[in-house]
Amino acid sequence: MGEFDLIDRYFKRPARQADVGIGDDCAIWTPRASHQLAISTDMLVEGRHFLSTVDPARLGHKALAVNLSDLAACGATPQVFFLSLALPRLEESWLDGFSHGLFALADAHGIELIGGDTTQGPLNISITVMGDVPTGQAILRSGAQAGDDLYVSGHVGDARLALEAFRGLVGLPQAIFESARLRMETPLPRVALGQSLRGMATAMADISDGLLGDLGHILRASHVGAVIDWPACQPLLAASQTWPCPEALALTCVLSGGDDYELVFTAPASARQAVLDASNRSATPVTRIGHITSDTQLRVLDSQGQAIDHGLRSFDHFA
Repeated sequence: MGEFDLIDRYFKRPARQADVGIGDDCAIWTPRASHQLAISTDMLVEGRHFLSTVDPARLGHKALAVNLSDLAACGATPQVFFLSLALPRLEESWLDGFSHGLFALADAHGIELIGGDTTQGPLNISITVMGDVPTGQAILRSGAQAGDDLYVSGHVGDARLALEAFRGLVGLPQAIFESARLRMETPLPRVALGQSLRGMATAMADISDGLLGDLGHILRASHVGAVIDWPACQPLLAASQTWPCPEALALTCVLSGGDDYELVFTAPASARQAVLDASNRSATPVTRIGHITSDTQLRVLDSQGQAIDHGLRSFDHFA
């Protein structure tokens, strides 16, 4: 099987949204009127972003999910995507699983593969997604205001907990490990919540490298600070609901663990009911974990209102 046979067998589909899809030198796609484009690219490298033992169907899911999460963070609607794939060798069982996982998530979000590239080399997956958002309604990182509430969607920290188990640094009951591993390998992009928050969230980012780091992007862009209420954060770690997670490990997983792909966002205190309504409409739980301040400090407070000296950092590829 050659390169073009691979594309035809596993990745080529009839064009639905694109004017011209896979098969020409360029894809042709016409965006919707009165909308702005939202574009994001993410790369997954074996050994850096995923383990060699990951199920290929889960990897196909995650490769697209991390990109859809970026669109969710802007309140955008996914439309089309491009896939560039470097493979060390042709393994039909791997390609079959990967493409099934990829397209299952694509179909769930109505997004269409319209182009890309394939080559031989170390396993490397790069996806570019394109979506749109009504003109002027994109949610950026730069709009947080002092007094805003601070929220996180879903659960945060379980992916890091699974990684700690893979590293042999913590022993987990089998059921807890499998649940945490599922969170690490098949994150759920919060696209519906992102769209529901248009017009009420003042700033938003997805949590890819850790809550502290990704919230830090919002704070720097908005020139504000934040206070995180640690007791409010503890339920975010799903595993802790049924397993007694040590406090230091919970802090590490929730505050600096990556690979969650949840949303961290701010909204005025007056919008609390509207945020709850958006949560219900999108069937996505949200937790209020603190508030935005006028200074530029990021503080984590314990149940006594005292600052926690945690010394944690989020993931950085080059640090």
